[in-house]
Amino acid sequence: MNEDAAYKRLCWHSRRGMLELDLMLGPFVRDCYPGLDAEDQSAYQRLLECEDQDLFRWLVGAEQVQNREFAEIVDHIIRFART
Repeated sequence: MNEDAAYKRLCWHSRRGMLELDLMLGPFVRDCYPGLDAEDQSAYQRLLECEDQDLFRWLVGAEQVQNREFAEIVDHIIRFART
C-alpha cells in the first residue's frame, strides 16, 4: 500500500461516528499527523484501535490515560483541539 492510500485509510479510521471524537480526531489527523515523528504516528495508529468510549473519556479529560504511550498522543490531540 502506498503512503497516500495508507494516509487516506488512516483518515477514514479517524472517523468514529461520535461527533465529539470526529471533531477532534479529523482535524488532528489532517493538520498534525503528517508532521508527527514515526513514534507518535505509530502511537496514533494504535490509539485508533481503542474503543470509542475510552477515547471519548480520555479526550474530554474525564478519565486519566494509564498507558504512557497513549497518554502522550492523547495529550497532543487535546492541546491541538484547544488551539
